[in-house]
Order: sequence, then structure tokens, then C-alpha cells
Amino acid sequence: MGISVSNLAVELGGRKIIDGLSVDLSKGRITAILGPNGAGKTTLLRSMLHLIPTSDGVIQLDDQPIAALSPRDRARRMGYLPQDTSLAWNIRARDVVALGRAPWRSPFAALSPIDREAIDAALDATNSRILAERLTGTLSGGERARVMLARALAGQPDWLFVDEPLASLDPAHQVDISARLRGIADAGHGIVIVLHDLTHAAAMADDILLLKSGKLIAAGPKDQVLTSANLRQTYDIDFEIVSTGRGPAILPRRAPA
Repeated sequence: MGISVSNLAVELGGRKIIDGLSVDLSKGRITAILGPNGAGKTTLLRSMLHLIPTSDGVIQLDDQPIAALSPRDRARRMGYLPQDTSLAWNIRARDVVALGRAPWRSPFAALSPIDREAIDAALDATNSRILAERLTGTLSGGERARVMLARALAGQPDWLFVDEPLASLDPAHQVDISARLRGIADAGHGIVIVLHDLTHAAAMADDILLLKSGKLIAAGPKDQVLTSANLRQTYDIDFEIVSTGRGPAILPRRAPA
């Protein structure tokens, strides 16, 4: 049981962004979507969430077409952490996390004991309880990233879709967020993440999807996908893959003059 994408095609503004893509994703694993700018990474992520229309193909969640699910059911089963984590209001961090319970609540209903328990669990899972009473305007970038991750977790989704969660974070916070996503996957949830940094992807992901111009170049376990040949085909430059104690470091080589 997982997510199955079959012959997916997406057109935006008259241009084909995803072209005939098929892949299967499993829970309990982190799947990283990699590729150059304009490859269709975020489009693929948002297509699986049914946030943008598709022109062909089928996306299934646990053998059910995504399109056949109600918006509330999709929101309960699939959480989303977009790249833009800015907040329009300077409210308490706890209130931000409580927004993640919206798929489980009636409009304007007060928080139930179940809601409060889920909010507290999400704060604990992201080490954000210490931030709960602070206004979001006082949070650092790393603290805000943890709070926004807690908001996504408060909905208790089976799947979490994350777009560039490490962007604009310092190395310490990158390690922190990576470790928390690893823990979420190890607890049995599916994680689908868009990344640009190949070394981060090699360290934290189980599976890799390599995209180029909307087409799937390679997919599968990271050790099989992150090869010099696949990376050359995807990015049109050569890479040096260096073994380290935490996995490979993947370094682009300067093109000859």
C-alpha cells in the first residue's frame, strides 16, 4: 500500500511540465525528488497532492484514485509543508500548529481533547513545545521551520510532502530538520521531499527520483540511482562522488574551459 503514479502528464500555461511519469512510493521511507531548475519537481509534488490539475494519468493512494477522494479526506491523509513558510499573522506558535487540525474539525468548532492531544504530540515531535506560547514574529528561521513542520504533523497524516525544507537554514538546523523527518519516516509515515542539495539527499533519503524536463531519468534506492552516469544525464555536468562516514558527498565538477 502506498502511492502509485501511472503515466502522469501535467500541462501549465500550454507547456508540458510532467511527461508520462510513472513511479511507486512506499510508506516508512523518505523519497527525495531531485533535478535541475525547471525539471518539474514541485509540480510533481503538488500533482500528487491534487493541488494542480493533471492532463493525463492516474495517481492512487492505497489503491484509491486521489481525484476520487474528498478534499477533507485527502487533507487528513496527506500533509503538505510548502517551501514558503511565511505567516500572515503574528500569532502564538501553538495556534499555528492548531491550524493543522482543520481537516478533523467542523468550521468554528472549539478544539477537542483529541485535537489538543494531537497538537501537543506534534509540538513534542518537533521539540517545539518550548516555543508554543511565543509569537511567530519572534521566531528564528529554524524555530519557524520546526513550528511549521509541527503544523503539518498535527493533522496526523499518513504521508508528508515537503518542498525544500532545508532552504535558508543554517547547517545545525538543516541537521535538526533532517533528523526529525527521518524519525517521522521511521515511525511508518511516507515522506516525499523536494531537494536541490545532492549530498543532503544522499544522507537522508531512502529512495531517489531524478527528473529532467518533466521526464523520469531514474528511480529507486539511492545507492542505485545516485550514480555518475545518472547524474550526468540529469544535470549535464560531471560529478565526483566521495565516500564519507555519513554517506557519499556529491560534488559537481567544473566544466573544462
